[in-house]
Amino acid sequence: MRRSNTAMKSRMLGIIGVKFPVTVWKAGNAFETLVETILSQNTNDRNSGAAMSRLREGYKVTPRTLSAARPSDLIPLIRQAGLYRSKAPRIIEASRIIEDRYGGRLEKVLDQPYQTAKEELMTLPGVGPKTADILLAFVAKNPVIPVDTHIARVTKRLGIARSRADYEEVRTSLEALIPPRKRVRLHLSIIRFGREVCRAPRARCAICPINKLCPSSTV
Repeated sequence: MRRSNTAMKSRMLGIIGVKFPVTVWKAGNAFETLVETILSQNTNDRNSGAAMSRLREGYKVTPRTLSAARPSDLIPLIRQAGLYRSKAPRIIEASRIIEDRYGGRLEKVLDQPYQTAKEELMTLPGVGPKTADILLAFVAKNPVIPVDTHIARVTKRLGIARSRADYEEVRTSLEALIPPRKRVRLHLSIIRFGREVCRAPRARCAICPINKLCPSSTV
């Protein structure tokens, strides 16, 4: 019974990967990816991308230059990303720590084993498990699945993780079903699926390619 259930979950994920193809995002250097990821928190890609572009126009995006900035300098540039009053000081303080502790090279952290690197990244302001995993997946090329709100929602609706599962439980539940070489691409496919079909608060079950397999389907 367990094997059959596992096979069904793997099949659902496989269909999502086929029906919702993606181009894998190519991250920039470690520090720029960190700043862009902090800007992306609680907003959409369009807003965070616009904020990052404006930040690049005003500053060279390095730990040294941003650690010398003031929040009042950054806020007008990153305003479109939202939560700018908290994001600006976090970016500045993270820049200062990276400059002082690692000589401006965040790669020194990312070169460490996954768990060690993740724990160290999470000591930086504005860095939680998702932000750390994005850096570790897209910059350091670890076979890890960062979990955003779309991935958490889809994973729980498909019965892959418990409805009350926390970040790490969702991540490990998914990774148990997905081969390492496919994790980054399927991470992006599930996000696309969550945005276009398995939406909150109302999923579009009528057009879902896996509605006959999904335990949460209303169709």
